[in-house]
Amino acid sequence: MVALLGLGAAGSTYAADPATTGRHGHALSQEERAAKMAEHQAKFAEMVAKHQAALHDKLKLTAAQEPAWKTFVAAVTPTLPTTPVDHAAAASMTTPERLDQHLAMAKQHLAKMETRVAATKVFYAQLTPEQQKTFDAEAARMHHHMAGRMGHRMMMHHGGAM
Repeated sequence: MVALLGLGAAGSTYAADPATTGRHGHALSQEERAAKMAEHQAKFAEMVAKHQAALHDKLKLTAAQEPAWKTFVAAVTPTLPTTPVDHAAAASMTTPERLDQHLAMAKQHLAKMETRVAATKVFYAQLTPEQQKTFDAEAARMHHHMAGRMGHRMMMHHGGAM
């Protein structure tokens, strides 16, 4: 379920820099890059809200469960980075520096995941057994969906070889 609302690692580790080049590979200006990043963030937030609303409706939460839902959503809602990846800075790093940067990012992602897992467990405990079954089914469905998307991204990132 963390994957459903947290959109797994994909939502919080938006490492690609979609805002560096335009549609035909030309470099974008600072303003164009900022506008494109804002557009991506708005679409992402809309998609997350849509998934959360669908889950909320499927769970048929009671009024007494609403505070737990709000706490859960606040803890698991992913965000995209507000600044694009600085590829020029990364290119000028030594291998140990780049690896240290990757390790620091991995630690940040792990901390976010630990927060999501803890929030999910607390919320899950507030659900009835029937709601837990619904939650589990939605989590499994989203996990399958995200695993497929991530596999596709990995294939694309690694040129088809895994």
